[in-house]
Amino acid sequence: MKVLFIHGLASSGAYKMASSLRILLKGSEVIAPDVPIKPSEALPMLEGICSTERPDLIVGHSLGGFWAQKLRGFRKVLVNPDFHVSRLLRSKIGIMEYLSPRRDGELTFEITEEACQGYEELEMIQFENLDSVEIELTTGLFADHDEMVDCFDEFNSHYPGRGHRYPGTHLPNYPQVKQFFLPVILNEISSQ
Repeated sequence: MKVLFIHGLASSGAYKMASSLRILLKGSEVIAPDVPIKPSEALPMLEGICSTERPDLIVGHSLGGFWAQKLRGFRKVLVNPDFHVSRLLRSKIGIMEYLSPRRDGELTFEITEEACQGYEELEMIQFENLDSVEIELTTGLFADHDEMVDCFDEFNSHYPGRGHRYPGTHLPNYPQVKQFFLPVILNEISSQ
């Protein structure tokens, strides 16, 4: 099995959730790229990976959940997705530090108004053309004490009955991934 993991803002493919998936999904290939901050670079890169690698499942966390939702035609699990990342980014314009190591060695990145505008444009069309097949391909997992973002109701309005709560905060730890995410992931894989 092949899983594409898409990390959140200020993170990288080395984020601990990717490591947790590698441990828990023994024998599976977990692809975890470093996603660019610019939407004009991120989406084409992720679409290219999907076209080449054809993952069996996509798991996206936070901003990665936003990106995963955009990758139509693939089975996916969105973990605490942020469907309005432009709001957060506008409050952080300037230089920020990455929270996990990047393959290119970069330690910082810049949030610009141009990037915010790019996200906002994608946000306005993110739920267009959802059909019953795409809805069935998409599952959402939402922390019941997410201190950063809560798009549970919005997700369920577009993906009725496909969103689930779990006890936790925005950044899941290994025990949460094992107890709450793994059964959902294994169920999604067996549904193929």
